[in-house]
Amino acid sequence: MKSNYKFSNLCGTVYRQGNIVFTPDGSSVLSPVGNRVSVFDLVNNKSRTFPFENRHNVAALALSPDANVLVSVDEEGRALLVNFKRGTTLHHFNFKKPVEDIQFSPDGKFIAVTHGPHVQVWKTPNHLLREFAPFVLHRTYTGHHDDVLSIRWSADSRFFLTTSRDMTARLYTLDPLEGYRPKTFAGHRDIIIRAYFSSDHKTIYTVSRDGAVFEWRQKSSEQLLEDGSDEEMASDSEPTGPDAIALTRWGIAKRHYFNQAHTKVTSCTFHAPSNLLVVGFSSGVFGLWELPDFTNIHTLSISQERISSCAISPSGEWLAFGAKKLGQLLVWEWQSESYVLKQQGHYFDTNTLSYSADGQNVATGGDDGKVKVWNTTSGFCFVTFSDHTAAVSTVEFAKQGQVLFSASLDGTVRGYDLIRYRNFRTFTSPTPVQFSALAVDPSGEVVAAGSTDSFEVFMWSVQTGKLLDVLTGHEAPISCLAFSPTGNILVSGSWDESVRLWSVFGRSRQVDPFMLGSEVLAVAFRPDGGEIAVSTLNGQITFWDTDKHKQTSLIEGRKDVSGGRKQDDRVTAANSASGKAFNSLAYTADGSCLIGGGNSKYVVIYDVREGVMVKKFQVSENLSLDGTEEYLDSRKVGEADIDDRGDESELEDRLDKTLPGARNGDMSKRKYRPEARTKCVRFSPTGRSWAAASTDGLLLFSLDDAITFDPFDLTVDLTPSSILATLQRKEYLKALVMAFRLNEKPLIQRAFESVPPGDITLLARELPVVYVSAMLKFVASHMENSVHMEFDLLWARALLLAHGRYLRDRSTEFASVFRALQRGISDFQTAIAKTSDENTSTLTYLVDQGRLGAAMED
Repeated sequence: MKSNYKFSNLCGTVYRQGNIVFTPDGSSVLSPVGNRVSVFDLVNNKSRTFPFENRHNVAALALSPDANVLVSVDEEGRALLVNFKRGTTLHHFNFKKPVEDIQFSPDGKFIAVTHGPHVQVWKTPNHLLREFAPFVLHRTYTGHHDDVLSIRWSADSRFFLTTSRDMTARLYTLDPLEGYRPKTFAGHRDIIIRAYFSSDHKTIYTVSRDGAVFEWRQKSSEQLLEDGSDEEMASDSEPTGPDAIALTRWGIAKRHYFNQAHTKVTSCTFHAPSNLLVVGFSSGVFGLWELPDFTNIHTLSISQERISSCAISPSGEWLAFGAKKLGQLLVWEWQSESYVLKQQGHYFDTNTLSYSADGQNVATGGDDGKVKVWNTTSGFCFVTFSDHTAAVSTVEFAKQGQVLFSASLDGTVRGYDLIRYRNFRTFTSPTPVQFSALAVDPSGEVVAAGSTDSFEVFMWSVQTGKLLDVLTGHEAPISCLAFSPTGNILVSGSWDESVRLWSVFGRSRQVDPFMLGSEVLAVAFRPDGGEIAVSTLNGQITFWDTDKHKQTSLIEGRKDVSGGRKQDDRVTAANSASGKAFNSLAYTADGSCLIGGGNSKYVVIYDVREGVMVKKFQVSENLSLDGTEEYLDSRKVGEADIDDRGDESELEDRLDKTLPGARNGDMSKRKYRPEARTKCVRFSPTGRSWAAASTDGLLLFSLDDAITFDPFDLTVDLTPSSILATLQRKEYLKALVMAFRLNEKPLIQRAFESVPPGDITLLARELPVVYVSAMLKFVASHMENSVHMEFDLLWARALLLAHGRYLRDRSTEFASVFRALQRGISDFQTAIAKTSDENTSTLTYLVDQGRLGAAMED
């Protein structure tokens, strides 16, 4: 079995903290998700998460104007310089202080970074060169008396505005200007959140947290005389030239107020070309104002919690908002007043997951009582069920049909129809109990659930909703249930240190108990039903033959799954008993390997026959989570128990609302730092990927088939002249691939139209799959203006026949290409039908004229 699974996507989380960034073309949004960065493609309806990880949660993002370089900075000030298009890390750098804001200059040559009360400007590293120390400091700017919060550049990249907690804003020049001292903009009564230049740079706007917007312009002569300036200096003429911003005598022209009662401004952004100011408030309301008239265009409540970050697309059409507490990411088109994107992860932990039968969808259940279904290809959640009133403990897809079942601690088991998106059946027990485990038989006709209160297993009919049977015998809470793939055996595991096999559909109603030496945490059936794997609290995985009812082998997994040391652990990670057992087990599709995860940062794959570990995956390297470090730094032991929430800027974040003794729930977490752990792991039915429900969200790992070897990657001589020479030698496939490598449309068209029609089928069959999408896209675009109708249709048919299975498996990914191809074929059909109708009319007219002429001659 292949074990080279690579991280492919993060689904369960869409936003955690930090700033949201639009790409320069406005088609995608970058969102920080813990210590990773996700990209949401709004045009193609896809999302992807970069494989790189920061040391801590990401606090600030910046993307260069040419979209080549991404800088991701974590809470501790450690930055990663990333090639955005390739997703590879180029360099690590430490700014040595927490970074509030980081901005590229509009010309892309400099990066401005907040550094406590100072601002540092660095030269942008070249993403094409490998340098030992690519970050070169240009200058450090001082003057503020408290932490700098934001930076905004002028359009010519020669000036920038900064705002600070000292309730002032300052105007700096990139390079020293003779006789110039940084201008200070004072007068606000609260922290200034942001400051912006207008499009003509004759106006500066400052926005403070208390809801005030000050408009700064060139002072009039009366204001200058009141300030004690000379009459020669006090003239109304505005300075001109490249240094006009620095020479302007700035003064307050107008004061505006949002007048939102009992709220604070938490985020804002400004679109200079259209003079739109977007403001997010602590009440979850956002507003859209047009400056300089301060006209309120739009006000809408989009969340119950404060809006942490907002951004506006370069065209000014789309607004993006992030809510830290709820983990929401919203993209709103303000002109049509509609959502472009509306996604939210689970409010608390993700407890469980299940793959659909075709492996296209993954269902998750969380502590917030919600059941969400995610598309593995696009990475988006397309339906959320909120019927449960307590934490969801287990979700299971039926093996047949579009049906999903969920069990919850609210005492109900619910069935969901994924065609009509409704809760079509609710199963309850005679007396209220909490359900901790769920199993669905292969036919989808019977559902079983185990309780934590009465230690019983309940079975219902899906068709009628009636209770069929209650299985008793366990003496402790039921921890896990599983139906045999053959459907005639139900296995249950309990904290009473036993596993029971129930012949639920046989006449004998036989029960076979297997006694183990510790509490049972998870069970899994091998796909052929001949073996079960059982995980116990002592870290062991035991294998039992279901036919002979005897133990076949044992794996000691304590040392394999044991995680790192937590902040308040008094003993080392090696001696700690916590996190040394598997909470979840799953077999691979062929039954040769077993995957397991527990309350630690590791997921382990074992070879069942040999009983050895094949590979160990670390689900997170985020030091913001508890339990990711193997050894605690003794120099920080004194600081480990200090709660730093008092340093937060918002009052609601500084309040301590924890309740003693409780661990789950937002207001009642005993520990402030979340732990790195895996609550559930499952293999895809296709065997090409597996998923883990972890603290970070729903992590997807898949076999790395995206990197396909292409021999033309090794070609050095790749020029237009070499492509034309290849065409003259009639090597059409090679010329076509070389043209795609060079990505010049005229050359692609030349190579495409040079192919003889008789060779199209052969070339389509031999075309490497990495170029199939580009080829179909080109054929679709060629159809729009082409007169070679039959030629294009031959290409389309040959490509679809040769690569049909590949395209079908990635139908969501290629949806836009299929639509373009369908549009082109429909246009051809319309043109042919129109031409045929015209020709029919013309021919009919000519026939009638001939008959009329013949009649007149007679």
